[in-house]
Amino acid sequence: MDIYDEIVRLRKLGQKCAVATIVQVKGSIPSYESAKLLVREDGSMVGTVGGGCVEADVWNAAREVIETEKPRHLTFSLGQDAAYDEGLICGGQLNIFVEPVVPQPRAFIFGGGHVSKSISKVANLAGFATIVIDDREAFANPDRFPEAEETYADEYESVFPKLTVTGSSYLIIVTRGHRDDMRVLRWAVTTQAHYISMIGSKRKTISVIHELEKEGISRVAFENVFAPMGLDIGSETPEEIAVSVVAEMIAMRRSPNSDWRALSKSIFAHENLKALLK
Repeated sequence: MDIYDEIVRLRKLGQKCAVATIVQVKGSIPSYESAKLLVREDGSMVGTVGGGCVEADVWNAAREVIETEKPRHLTFSLGQDAAYDEGLICGGQLNIFVEPVVPQPRAFIFGGGHVSKSISKVANLAGFATIVIDDREAFANPDRFPEAEETYADEYESVFPKLTVTGSSYLIIVTRGHRDDMRVLRWAVTTQAHYISMIGSKRKTISVIHELEKEGISRVAFENVFAPMGLDIGSETPEEIAVSVVAEMIAMRRSPNSDWRALSKSIFAHENLKALLK
């Protein structure tokens, strides 16, 4: 299997991987400079950097790189007693660079109104591939969203099975009404999306969550839902709202564990809102 073809395939599937490359060699080693090893999210591999204990250490580093999305440099000094799967005994030195390969983040925008148009444009400029879904053909089509990767005009429940939602996906709920928002949120909290947000006031958000709780959906399922969506920058126009939402998406993408959440209007961001939901 060609490593480059596999990288393309994994990115299309929305899956991360790590690629380890021997970038410098001194002396005798059981491989060669530029040899590559690809490690998938599930731990399976393509290629080799020589096998044996070095490859085992590289595999462990690659799993860390996939998790953190930060590259690593590894240096190995192979003593005369270093034995490899090939039966070689080497005394060389090698440097290996392990880099993350992450798919382009995809923003699924539910609703094709004015706010959605602005979000799609700003998100696209920020490096997100956008997919727009609406149950009205006039509001979800390539002419209205020329920058979008895909548009779907159908009932939401009919579209859900067609969407590939992964840990690098962002779901933005901006439909034309509370009931449609609820339909999408009901499905969204069952996915592994990295980020879920919904437009509307705090009162609306509380009402929607209460209704879904009555259906048996656990409170825990909503803890990562950002609603009202976007960083609190006082935005009012569709364009300003788009900037605040995409800024929140970028923050979640770049620093998912940082204190930037304190700036968010997430329904669970403040203790007083948690109290309202009790």
